[in-house]
Amino acid sequence: MTVHFIGAGPGDPDLLTIKAARLIAACPVCLYAGSLVPEAVVARAPVGARILDTASMTLDETHAEIVAAHRAGLDVARVHSGDPSLYGAIAEQIRRLRADGIPYSIVPGVPAYVAAAAAIGQELTIPEVAQSIILTRVAMKSSAMPPGETLENFARTGATLAIHLGIRALLEIERALTPHYGADCPVVVAYRVGWPDQMLIRGTLADIRDRARAAKITRTALILVGPALGEAQDFRDSALYDPAHPHVLRPRARAD
Repeated sequence: MTVHFIGAGPGDPDLLTIKAARLIAACPVCLYAGSLVPEAVVARAPVGARILDTASMTLDETHAEIVAAHRAGLDVARVHSGDPSLYGAIAEQIRRLRADGIPYSIVPGVPAYVAAAAAIGQELTIPEVAQSIILTRVAMKSSAMPPGETLENFARTGATLAIHLGIRALLEIERALTPHYGADCPVVVAYRVGWPDQMLIRGTLADIRDRARAAKITRTALILVGPALGEAQDFRDSALYDPAHPHVLRPRARAD
């Protein structure tokens, strides 16, 4: 028996990996976060499977279901949104599994920031503009951020920021980032990316709060910030295909 932590991606059932779809279709027990994972994802579970929406359950309750499945020798699909390694709350679940000697595996999924980049049709790492992506969140009512992991500190790098759980903290985000990125820095709010009601709102640090408010977005949104999100086309080409930059697969520059 194994508990499979499965990344379901951002919402589009077609973005499930082949391995994720195969495991969901094979597990007789399926626990999924219904507030973030569409029912279409777990509809792949086998006929007669025990399927539970964990949105209203506690950690004790979900673990009790897993223990019962372990005793019965039944594999469990523990389905999370996005990729389980990022804000998936699997660390505390794994701690309990290890304490009880229950085997587990982790199946990666498509993270929301990757799906958002695809939806807006842009690369997040532009040559000589931004070559790093910082995944972070705003504390709000969740656990506190560790010392040093502040928006101001991250903003000093000039990297592309992917801010989770921050749609209700747009004023705080604007105040923290504007001194470093400037008021005209591009921002994208990606609401329920991958779902049928997906909404992509473009703006700047100066106006994104008003735009999000006008769209009545209050939850389930990812915020992308950084100069790489701009629509300017005057950046230099990457060295990847530059004939003047040989590499192991192209050892000599070709003469024109």
